[in-house]
Amino acid sequence: MEVFTILWREFIFFKRRWFNITTAAIINPLLYIIAFGWGLGSDVHIEGTSYMHFIIPGIIALSTMNTSFNAVSVRLNVSRLYEKSFEYYLTSPVNMKLLALGHILAGAFRGMYASLLVLAISYIFKIYIPINLYFLLICFLNSFLFSSFGYGAALSINSHYDMSRFNTFVMTPMSFLCGTFFSLNKLPLWMKNFINILPLTHSTNALRDIALKGSFNRNSIIVLLLYSIAFYIYGLAISYRELD
Repeated sequence: MEVFTILWREFIFFKRRWFNITTAAIINPLLYIIAFGWGLGSDVHIEGTSYMHFIIPGIIALSTMNTSFNAVSVRLNVSRLYEKSFEYYLTSPVNMKLLALGHILAGAFRGMYASLLVLAISYIFKIYIPINLYFLLICFLNSFLFSSFGYGAALSINSHYDMSRFNTFVMTPMSFLCGTFFSLNKLPLWMKNFINILPLTHSTNALRDIALKGSFNRNSIIVLLLYSIAFYIYGLAISYRELD
């Protein structure tokens, strides 16, 4: 019941702010496509395909990451530190596991919405990306794990400034280093090995392989599942800490 209640509340929030949410989710991918796709890579080919087709799966992974993380972290940050409304959840007789799951799923669905918007933009630019159930699964896992990470991050900080540090030192580096805009084969081996550990790298590579090759390394699903479970447990642990 807790999960449905939270999802319904977030759906009402989404309906009331549909235009603002949609434009915010569109603007960055649109700028990436214009700047990197049209401006920088209009005549560039990489790994046997056009640069535009190369970066679209990466932009989808990047958009689902940022949207799902911010959808949860910003909302919880405001409700916890400013409105003080999150305390009512903690003091009420609710199942903490379901409370966390409800918030995380709401953020994950926002991430999926962002991925559909990027696909729509790519079609407008006549960049046709083939998708299948595995493609959607990777998008959802990527959204879920970063929504979980955003949930834990929002509960572990004590100010809005602390939240900005998560973006500066974690989200922004992953945005540009995890193969979104370039091939990792050009990096030094030690850096490539480190970046291959990060979850966004697995999401980007899996989506790109599905879109360009029709197949991908199934181990990426296992890695993303493990990250999802780990971040969910982390967020749950922080929730219980808030009760003390």
